[in-house]
Amino acid sequence: MIIVGVGGGIAAYKACSLVRHFTEAGHDVRVIPTESALKFVGAATFEALSGNPVQTGVFESVPEVPHVRLGQEADLVVIAPATADLMARAAQGRADDLLTGTLLTARCPVVFAPAMHTEMWEHPATRANVATLRERGATVIEPASGRLTGKDTGAGRLPEPEEIGLLADLLLENPAALPRDLEGRRVVISAGGTKEALDPVRYLTNRSSGKQGYALARLAAQRGADVTLVAGNTVGLAAPSGVHVVRIASALDLRSAMTEHAADADLVIMAAAVADYRPAEVATTKLKKGSDGRSEQLESITMIENPDVLAGLVDARARGDLRPETVIVGFAAETGDDGGSVLDYGRAKLRRKGCDLLVLNAVGDGRAFEVDENSGWLLGADGNETALPLGSKTAMAGRILDAAVERVAAAGTGAAR
Repeated sequence: MIIVGVGGGIAAYKACSLVRHFTEAGHDVRVIPTESALKFVGAATFEALSGNPVQTGVFESVPEVPHVRLGQEADLVVIAPATADLMARAAQGRADDLLTGTLLTARCPVVFAPAMHTEMWEHPATRANVATLRERGATVIEPASGRLTGKDTGAGRLPEPEEIGLLADLLLENPAALPRDLEGRRVVISAGGTKEALDPVRYLTNRSSGKQGYALARLAAQRGADVTLVAGNTVGLAAPSGVHVVRIASALDLRSAMTEHAADADLVIMAAAVADYRPAEVATTKLKKGSDGRSEQLESITMIENPDVLAGLVDARARGDLRPETVIVGFAAETGDDGGSVLDYGRAKLRRKGCDLLVLNAVGDGRAFEVDENSGWLLGADGNETALPLGSKTAMAGRILDAAVERVAAAGTGAAR
């Protein structure tokens, strides 16, 4: 059973989408709103979406002792939105309604998704309450930045229900999946395909959706890192909460952005799918077809090689332009052929690139690109090879970060990567 707790904030309406996320996945969902939450969304809405009755107080259905039973039976508790008041009451261990009473009896993973004005989120009292909840084992998600109530904008916006759901799904699979082991670390991640212009209308790109890079950025931020995401062609993907996004288009743009932002990073992950070549010339006007429907300009395009951004970052580290302890992770999408297997090509690429870890994906036949699941191998410069079983891209991101964090910690102590 999953319990969705709803605090009394304007973002309470987003809890409806979260309830649907869980019910459509087949979970038994109980919604426990606060009295204030019901001023924003009525009980009937939550009952219709969850298929279960909604209660707020401890004196309803007394013979069932719900404030004890619900917490004992829960597999996961998600509080969204978690207001400043609700987190304060939870941190104090109060049990003055059904939701806070349930929190005291729950022994499953508990997730708080904060939503409040920036000043409230940044207040020392709220920061202390967040720290207390995390020390006790709860997961407090980093809020999003954006439009708040009225004209205000800033940190404190509730993450989108899809993002909360992805993190909750991960914790259901592995309750220890979001340790705060990247606190104080700078992480730079690239994602998505690059776009190489032909003319003002057309460009060349690839099938990368950017979902794997976004999943890495999302989890790195929730594990405590200061994350910069350099994003290429990632149409339709919302910026992960707590992440600074830098938009780029071409491979040359990507090289410039990565060089700039990786300079002081502890961890760099090159998940972007970089075009190997670009047109030698970009037309300033649209390339036209002739009267016969043909265009010699489009039929014969001269291409030149793009810089190898991953290898360039490794070279920059060797020159001292990056910190010597920076851990660099690359990605490779491969297909096997008569010349070798996917693993053969991946091992060769690892040696050629010189990075510390290489995530190897077998592509084609609906694998890796434009899908929500992924699999592959994690190859280490030290010779270690780990199979990454098929699972969600969020789960794969967690496995990649686990391995990267080990190397970041080792590099910080002067140990070999």
